[in-house]
Amino acid sequence: MLAKVLVRILMLLAVACSLCVLGCTVERRGEHSITVAGSTSVQPFIEVLAEEYAKERPDVTVNVQGGGSSAGVRAVLTGAAELGMSSRALKPSESAVRGILMAQDAIAVVVHPGNPVLEVDTVTLRKIYTGEITSWQQLGWLDRRITVIAREEGSGTRGAFDEMVMEDAEVWPGCLVQDSNGSVRETVAHDRFAIGYISLGLVNASIRALSIDGVDPCFESASSGEYPLVRPFLFVVKDEPEALAKEFIDFVLGEHGQAILAEEGLIPVNARTAN
Repeated sequence: MLAKVLVRILMLLAVACSLCVLGCTVERRGEHSITVAGSTSVQPFIEVLAEEYAKERPDVTVNVQGGGSSAGVRAVLTGAAELGMSSRALKPSESAVRGILMAQDAIAVVVHPGNPVLEVDTVTLRKIYTGEITSWQQLGWLDRRITVIAREEGSGTRGAFDEMVMEDAEVWPGCLVQDSNGSVRETVAHDRFAIGYISLGLVNASIRALSIDGVDPCFESASSGEYPLVRPFLFVVKDEPEALAKEFIDFVLGEHGQAILAEEGLIPVNARTAN
């Protein structure tokens, strides 16, 4: 009987020690990790940067989460993330946070590679997204209905597109709405009659980007300001970033981080705050 009691006591002590060790481990991980949340357009680039950062700081974990630009702002405000990501300029209603410009990105209007249409002007593009133009025949191709793909409300890409293309016009309710750049790209790649918009840095051989207002979307035209659809990529912060958050921002804005972003198709910038 005594032996059984001793065994039970030892088991309880072992469990208590395990919980203590686990608690300490979680605490240490918390002290050596940061969460970056928000724009699904910025997300893949931050994931690449986080992998490079880990080579210099293998003891630090950078947790990268999507959700959209508006969600990134909320995550910073609620303390759910140390850093937010936004692929649009901050709104007047978001004055409780500020943006730190990490790069600029061009929005590419994309079609299926089998589509012979090579360019579109901004006015025509607006008419496609308001539903005024519905057939590819109106753009000089087949008499087939255009599958119009837009991003969801709250998306930074959607916000930037609406601001630069739609102006005050409403997006046609019949648009097919997708929740990420990757989803738009995948849909266009499998629909010969689709049109959508994504980050230029995510364009690959499965789709083709149209010229806009006679300007080809590329790094050079976006950098020079000639290409009309260019938007900011921001870190979002509530207070002055400290500790690991500041260190990661400095890495992204440093020479190595900016070179990585340029390799990924973005326009690197000098470290500065973007309102």
